[in-house]
Amino acid sequence: MDFVTAVGFIAAALVVATLSMRRMIPLRVIGISSNIAFVTYGILFHSVPTVILHSILLPLNIYRLREMLNLIKQVEAASKGDMSLDWLKPFMSKQAIEAGQILFRKGDEANSLYFIVTGRLHLREIDVDILPGSVVGELGMLTPQRMRTQTLECTEKGSVLEIGYDKIEELYYQNPEFGFYFLRLSTARLFDNIKRLEQALTERDQEILNLRKNAIAR
Repeated sequence: MDFVTAVGFIAAALVVATLSMRRMIPLRVIGISSNIAFVTYGILFHSVPTVILHSILLPLNIYRLREMLNLIKQVEAASKGDMSLDWLKPFMSKQAIEAGQILFRKGDEANSLYFIVTGRLHLREIDVDILPGSVVGELGMLTPQRMRTQTLECTEKGSVLEIGYDKIEELYYQNPEFGFYFLRLSTARLFDNIKRLEQALTERDQEILNLRKNAIAR
């Protein structure tokens, strides 16, 4: 077996390895190695189509690898910082919303989350306004029955970005690190909601107590 043939077999073996990968990052790394091996083989074997094909695939694999690494980095930063979900924007679709429109009701099947671009929305059950830059609807993904826990109403005309849970799951299966950081992020947001609800209940109890004191004083 000469050197050129050996390079060809190595390139072919890397393609087989690529097909066996379940995680996206190792798949892209092996794919890049395969592209380099095939370009080398094509040059040595004087196969112009092989060189052209893998010269095109090489930068594409590098771009996708960088995209996934950047996504993981942004999710990790978000999970340690302000809980922003800006990093999901490239995977979301935009839609207009009208005042009075109900995006979902409590008890509805949950299948997507929303990023508020413009306008104002309101969660009825906990009496909380959702303003531009906020994300809502992600906690439905964590409920056992995938049901909405709140009713979301548009109170001011605007637009939202939407992403389905299936896409989030796809990103998770492609790279488990994404799922880990997304879980941390969602859990942090859940505790934030609980803290806000506890604060609202405390304020309500204080108001009731003050009303009773005033009634007794009279």
